[in-house]
Amino acid sequence: MQAELMAKVEGIIGKILSVDVLEDQGCTSEVRRLFTEDTTYLLKSSYKEKYREWVREEANKLECLNRHPEVPVPTYCGLIDEEDSTHLVMSFERGITLTSALKYASSQAERSDLIQSFGKFLQQFHERLPVSSIDHKRDWLQEQLLKAKDYVLNNQTDGTLELLDELTSNKPKSIKQTMIHGDCTTDNVLVQDGEVQLFIDIGGMSVGDPRYDEALAIRKFINSPEDMDAFYRGYTRYKVSRSEYAYFEEGLYEFF
Repeated sequence: MQAELMAKVEGIIGKILSVDVLEDQGCTSEVRRLFTEDTTYLLKSSYKEKYREWVREEANKLECLNRHPEVPVPTYCGLIDEEDSTHLVMSFERGITLTSALKYASSQAERSDLIQSFGKFLQQFHERLPVSSIDHKRDWLQEQLLKAKDYVLNNQTDGTLELLDELTSNKPKSIKQTMIHGDCTTDNVLVQDGEVQLFIDIGGMSVGDPRYDEALAIRKFINSPEDMDAFYRGYTRYKVSRSEYAYFEEGLYEFF
């Protein structure tokens, strides 16, 4: 880490004793663990403008949601916006991603318990009252389609205008909007004490269409009847149809 950036981070959390670059890195940011005398923090850094904006959005969401401890997310500590990079400082949370926990599961029974806990965790989240500070009272899906068009026109996505036109012309029937994570994959929830208990990477958290969360949640289970059964033992409020799954996971997600 550059000395200038380290000094700015230390202005937020105090003297940094050591820094570890985490092994599990996404394609949108670099993630480091920072050790101080008292505790441990996470530093998330992005350099491309699209991803820098996602980091800013995540900072805003964390800052808002830290006033709502019923929503399980990391603690916001600070944001550093430089000329060519953006850096988010937050609490380091114990646990491992559900992706890793499933990889290390020693039996199908353990795997099924983890997946069922994921379904239960997501259902509880979808059934919470929306947090007013992130509820913009707008049509979430229409906003995502507009954002997707902007990404296409600025060459910031693999999605195409042809796919976008198809999605715009064939929107699924509207349902009641709920709190959503916005990128609810197995990479973006943490397992603690054998159960899914925390969301991470919450830049897309909003009030929106819960079928989007559900479709992304089951994307790695869709071809496994046993895994799907486990998920829906936990998530009992609604089951996406094959066409809804295709619209959200195979369609809209292509742009994000």
